[in-house]
Formats: sequence, C-alpha cells, structure tokens
Amino acid sequence: MARVRRSASEGMGGVKVALDVSPLRQTRAGTARYLNGLLGAGLPGVEVHPVAFGGPGRLTAAARDTVWYLGVLPFVAGGADVLHCPTYRAPVRCSTPVVVTVHDLAVFRYPETFRRWTRTYSRAIVPKVVRAAARVIAVSDFTRRELVELLGVAEERIAVVPNAVEPVFVPGGPAAEGEYVLAVGTLEPRKNLARLAEAAGRLGVELRVVGARGWGRVELPGAVQWLGELPDEELAALYRGARCFAYPSLYEGFGIPILEAMACGCPVVTSAGGACEEVAGGAAVLVDPLDVASIADGLERARDGAAGIERAGGFSWQASAAATAAVYRQAAA
Repeated sequence: MARVRRSASEGMGGVKVALDVSPLRQTRAGTARYLNGLLGAGLPGVEVHPVAFGGPGRLTAAARDTVWYLGVLPFVAGGADVLHCPTYRAPVRCSTPVVVTVHDLAVFRYPETFRRWTRTYSRAIVPKVVRAAARVIAVSDFTRRELVELLGVAEERIAVVPNAVEPVFVPGGPAAEGEYVLAVGTLEPRKNLARLAEAAGRLGVELRVVGARGWGRVELPGAVQWLGELPDEELAALYRGARCFAYPSLYEGFGIPILEAMACGCPVVTSAGGACEEVAGGAAVLVDPLDVASIADGLERARDGAAGIERAGGFSWQASAAATAAVYRQAAA
C-alpha cells in the first residue's frame, strides 16, 4: 500500500501546507506516485500537514468528491498558508489559497471513456476549481496548453512541474525472463490495449500487462498475460527484461511509465504527438496509436534503450519538489 511520507522540512517552519493525500488511499498509480515522489524528495522550506478522507470504492469516491472537497476540506485547511490538492478534485471556495495539480484533461477530450459520474462531476466542477485556484501546476507543457485551450486558464497562473521516477527504476538489477513486450497502466479504454494486443499478436510476441483493473469493460485476449498490480521491484525487473515497453495511449497528460521504462534501459514505443512524445524527448519509437500496423512496426523497430537512460536522467523528484515549493510560496504571497 502507498504510504504517506512527510517532508524532511516538516516542523522546521516555512510555508505551512495542508496536502490532500486522499489519492494514496485510492490507487498506487499516477497520482500516488506523484505524491510519494514529492514527499519522498522533501519539499524544501515547507511544513507539510497531510490530510485525507475515506478509502477505495465508488461510493466513497462520490462522498469524497462532494462532502470532502466541496464542504469539509476548506475548513480542515483553515490553519494552513496553502492547500495543495494533487488532482483537480479540490474546493471551489476556500479562504486558504489553493494550489491544484492537473495531470491531464482526458475527461474533456475523451469523455466517453470515463464513467458517468466522472464525466458529470468533471464538467460541472473542474472548470470552477481551476478558476478558483491561486496557482495551477501542470505536469507537462502539453497539459499546460490543454488547460489554456479547454478551460481558459491564464498562462501566467500555470506552472509546469514534470514528474519523475523512483530510485528503484535503474538499468542494473534483476531482469525478468522471456521474449515479451511489456505494457503498464490501469485497464481503461484510452490505454489502447486492444490495438496493442493485436499488434503483438501479428508479430507472434507475448504481451504482458501490469496494472489495476479499471473501467470501461476492457477485456484482454487470452494470449495476453495480465499480471495485475505488482511491487516496484518486480515491475523494474519486467522493464529490464522486456524486448520493449509499449505505451500507445490515446491520451496522456504525462506518462510516468515511459520514464520508468527508459530509466531501466528498456526501449520504448509510444504515441506520436501530445505528452507521450514530449516526455520521450526523441528517445522512443513513435507510432500512430490508431493504426495497428504502425504499432506493430514500432514494436519491431524498438531495440536500443541507451538514449532513454540519458533522457530519464534529466528528471528528478528533488527538482520537482523544489519547483512545487516555489509554487507554494507564490500562492501564499
């Protein structure tokens, strides 16, 4: 289970930040990695006070979206200098300056790939949340542009602070055996797993998928090995042993698994355009995610992971934590 890790600066003064860590009770994926990355790095000059509500489950999530974010959290954060909500689930009205992190706006681009509650809530509340926030953190330049285009957020209110990867993801270490392509991500429609499975099938290569069961009735063919959620050490071994890592997502705001694979020296195949191409930074094979033949061709061409190791080395949670702390100071000023 994901753990709340306090900043090394807590108790040392500085900006007092109420940090909503509720996502750690819901998932081990993107937002949980984001929170643990920032907290593990130590937010400099920040006194972190974690706050949270509820646990996993759809009914709890609905209560969190309404009762916690719209009613209780503004009062809980009342003694802080800043309230940081690590997703666009956040108060609409709050006397404490609010910093909101936006990981992606997929629900606005591809609403049909989300549950009805998520679609309805997001349309009604998220535009109000980002308008009310003192500062908005975007995890990529792509997401910054989406915020401006889709929600009309002024560029001067947005800070781009990229994600990074945990220290366990390095080239050296145990490697899984076999000749396989690896995919990582929650089983949900925009991950494009059906096309990837077809592409792997055309090449006669095994596809292994790591990730939690999601939504949208995503079913994997029998030839695909679904491994569910795994500890990071096992995931790192799978990256190291893979023929390549495939991430032909239809839409991402960042794509942490791309960096994880690169950091392990695994060749990467991912979608051209958007955040995937931005994060890959020229160190991956780019494909058309809507074209099975293009994906299959990418899987065949992916062979060298050396450039990816160098690319992943340009990201660190320490740098992201320092940039986030600077945003807090701006919001509190």
